[in-house]
Amino acid sequence: MGYEDRFRRPATHEDLIGALSGKDGPFNAMVDVLMFAAMLGKRKGKREPFTKAGEPIRLSVMEGRQYGDVLMDMIAVVENTEDPKILANGRQDERVQIFEEYANGGLNFIQGEVNSSGGKDYVSIVSTLVMDALTTPDERQNDVSELMQVASLDW
Repeated sequence: MGYEDRFRRPATHEDLIGALSGKDGPFNAMVDVLMFAAMLGKRKGKREPFTKAGEPIRLSVMEGRQYGDVLMDMIAVVENTEDPKILANGRQDERVQIFEEYANGGLNFIQGEVNSSGGKDYVSIVSTLVMDALTTPDERQNDVSELMQVASLDW
């Protein structure tokens, strides 16, 4: 990894990150873009490693965001449900890497949406992604509901 207190952003998406966090973009800062992209990547099952990185971002910047301090940990726990020790202090590099790879996957997905729309209305694209997440049932939720029903349990 190389950075104890930082996380990387994929160099291939520097322009997209800049546009999404620019004056006409839907986000106020690059860290917000990466947080959204990581959650999108996780939701879409797109964990994509990368080697070439842009300027790293201090973890303290994310920790200063509302819920930012737990986002990376939540993604790592969901990724490693059988390994509660993923939250150990000595495994921060692993949690950072998981976050980075899901952010890259989310950025790749957003870039695909930009390419397929033929335009660069980033606010509209992000709004559509948010609405899709809010209105499309999560398949895991259906699995939980099914298990609850089989066990004759009720929410």
